[in-house]
Amino acid sequence: MTTLSHRIERRKGRVRGALRRAAGLRKRLSVHRSSKHIYAQVIDDENGVTLVSASSIEKDQRGSLKTGASIDAAKAIGKLIAERAQQKGIKDVIFDRGSYLYHGRVKALAEAAREGGLKF
Repeated sequence: MTTLSHRIERRKGRVRGALRRAAGLRKRLSVHRSSKHIYAQVIDDENGVTLVSASSIEKDQRGSLKTGASIDAAKAIGKLIAERAQQKGIKDVIFDRGSYLYHGRVKALAEAAREGGLKF
């Protein structure tokens, strides 16, 4: 019998495998959401380093957001990650939703990052 954690890991593995096949030389925009916050990172998988990150727990974001667990917070983080990535010269990324469905906060973050100038 499979447990919930096993199913989550399998789903994440399927998504990551598809990303690696499709990525080419693009960096990976990885999203993590918890019950209270949302986090985004642009990762260089070849070198294994995080190039840019943004989250709703940053000091300036905490002051401007009512809660880190809302669609408004996800939109703000999406715009912020796009700005920081463009400052580093990153324009093309591949979106890694992890084991999360492309819905709600994850979708809002992705659409805000696209509006901010990232292509994926």
